[in-house]
Amino acid sequence: MKAKPIMIQGVASSVGKSWIVAGLCRIFKQDGYKVAPFKSQNMALNSFITRDGLEMGRAQVVQAEAAGLLPDVRMNPVLLKPTTDRNSQVIVRGRVYGNMSAVEYHAFKPQLAGMIHEVYQTLAAENEIIVIEGAGSPAEINLRDKDIVNMGMAEMADAPVLLVGDIDRGGVFAALAGTMLWLTQNERRRVQGTIINKFRGDAAILQPGLTMLEERIQIPTLGVVPYLPLNIEDEDSLTERFTRHQSLSAKVEIAVIKLPHISNFTDFNVFENIEDVNIHYAETESQLEKADLIILPGTKNTIEDLEYLRTTGLESAIIRKHRQGVEIFGICGGYQMLGKAITDPYRVESSREETAGMGLLNVATVMEQEKTTTQSSGEVCEDIGFLGGLKRTRLAGYEIHMGVTTCLDGTVPFIRLSDQSGEDRGGGVCNMQGNVFGTYLHGIFDNLQFTLGLINNIRRRKGFDPVQGGPMDYQAFKESQYDLLAEHLRKNLNLKRIYHIMETWRT
Repeated sequence: MKAKPIMIQGVASSVGKSWIVAGLCRIFKQDGYKVAPFKSQNMALNSFITRDGLEMGRAQVVQAEAAGLLPDVRMNPVLLKPTTDRNSQVIVRGRVYGNMSAVEYHAFKPQLAGMIHEVYQTLAAENEIIVIEGAGSPAEINLRDKDIVNMGMAEMADAPVLLVGDIDRGGVFAALAGTMLWLTQNERRRVQGTIINKFRGDAAILQPGLTMLEERIQIPTLGVVPYLPLNIEDEDSLTERFTRHQSLSAKVEIAVIKLPHISNFTDFNVFENIEDVNIHYAETESQLEKADLIILPGTKNTIEDLEYLRTTGLESAIIRKHRQGVEIFGICGGYQMLGKAITDPYRVESSREETAGMGLLNVATVMEQEKTTTQSSGEVCEDIGFLGGLKRTRLAGYEIHMGVTTCLDGTVPFIRLSDQSGEDRGGGVCNMQGNVFGTYLHGIFDNLQFTLGLINNIRRRKGFDPVQGGPMDYQAFKESQYDLLAEHLRKNLNLKRIYHIMETWRT
């Protein structure tokens, strides 16, 4: 068995490629096919750790879930995690390869091509359909000679291509036609259809434009997909979640600090499904004023983002809110920031050997050269402060961090975790008052009994009745969202034509 491929490319970043791939994976699964997603190279700060301790982009995790599969690092063999505007950590087959500048990585790509082809072939041998996602735009002509993720990948897999444009940002006809203009003749032959995504309004108004587009580029439009507000995890920092406005009447207000290098903000999606909870991403002191809970999220550059908090006044605002009785919760890099000091002897993140932390937790962190990547599980081990009534609540998630944090006097372990080998991993600590918490466990809030308990403790403190029952299991909720996405695409894409393209494609 060798899978039939179909590739989704876009006219730009954030046009909805990832969701189209996820929706097609769910459709093909529903139709009885064994299907897997694939993206040769992903650039994102949202990542995930597989059961075997390997790191991959969360977009392919979402797509794997939609396909009914466990995440497999072969679905994303190269992951780039930006550390600065010009440098990224390069992760190859789930392990850190090193840090590279953009120029260094561009020169390195030809060495990755053989590995990518080999990995793709092993995945294709185990499935009937592979839905491949491109990155950015295939019209980045300055990158064509060493391309491994758009038309270069299409050639490796011998895949037909569907080109997606986002009408929500305007100029979709020019973007689709302009992209085709910059492709070579052989590349244009691969493009078998276009999709217009995120449409709002009456599709009939588009028809004259669709007709003119098809005449101009000689490629059929295979669907106009209306905008649909689903709660499916986003891939990168262009997410609408950072600017989304929510109800002003919510009983609980959660502020997540929007760090410049924020990572794994998917940790907080679950709050959007809990009754009477507002979650927003704060960039100014004023955006913390109504917060009942302040969360410092993960970051790819803890030290630089800590300096950002200082220069913007956010650090002093967080400390002031803490003194006013607001709970503070740090995850991964946010946990490290809350401590007394961050030492960087190998200059992993900074040119300085030691940086003072915020001092809200009596812990100290040392940056190591090796990254910790593991899935972990355990339970809450303390009924203290904000965690009242939650002792023995089960937890599961994953860890991705370069630092090792040591707890000093005046801290209390609040969760105990072990990795898949059974090794004790500690887990997280809080201060003696039970209002400042830190943990390395990503996905901690996906454990709904734990999260609902925290929310209800805030509600009680404010004089509100607790939320009864709570939302469905979070994984079940995600499954329902994949089904809704599949139903939406079935209504708005020419699936008969897409199947025909896969069945009959030959270069």
